[in-house]
Amino acid sequence: MPGCGKSTVGRQLGRQLGWRFVDSDHEIEHRIGGSIRAYFEQHGEAAFRDVEQAVIAELCTGAGPLVLATGGGAVLREANRRALKGHCQVVYLRSTPEELFRRLRHDTQRPLLQVRDPLKRLRDLYRERDPLYRDAADFVIETGRPSVPTLVNMILMQLELAGLIDPAHVPATVGRMVPPQA
Repeated sequence: MPGCGKSTVGRQLGRQLGWRFVDSDHEIEHRIGGSIRAYFEQHGEAAFRDVEQAVIAELCTGAGPLVLATGGGAVLREANRRALKGHCQVVYLRSTPEELFRRLRHDTQRPLLQVRDPLKRLRDLYRERDPLYRDAADFVIETGRPSVPTLVNMILMQLELAGLIDPAHVPATVGRMVPPQA
């Protein structure tokens, strides 16, 4: 969902893993030569989703490990869900519409939230997208109010428990959660 922390958490996760971080929205803006908001207004959502689909397909099949933060609506297209499921470990940072509204109530850059009642819009988006996020996700992390380092550590622990990363190869950092000693 918009405002759940994908870019912030993703950037920190990339640092922890020593992997490149890519925000698909930034990559899209680079390709279209302007802001997503302006592109949305000029060409509409369908044209934007076409560009988004091409970018996600390319990023999912690119070389080398990376942490990819997608736009909140990326899951609306089945092709995106297939690309993500087929080539990535997908982490859904799950937040309630009320929590998202608290974070985004002053945001003027997200085209889908420039409406009369943004909380209602977030509730509608959540109702539509939550099942799609869950379908695409390998891991669901409840964001609530934990700090960014805590969320990153929660993701790292899930990846470690699933055997997807070797904890011996993850750089030790300040704030990294350590299992309690027996």
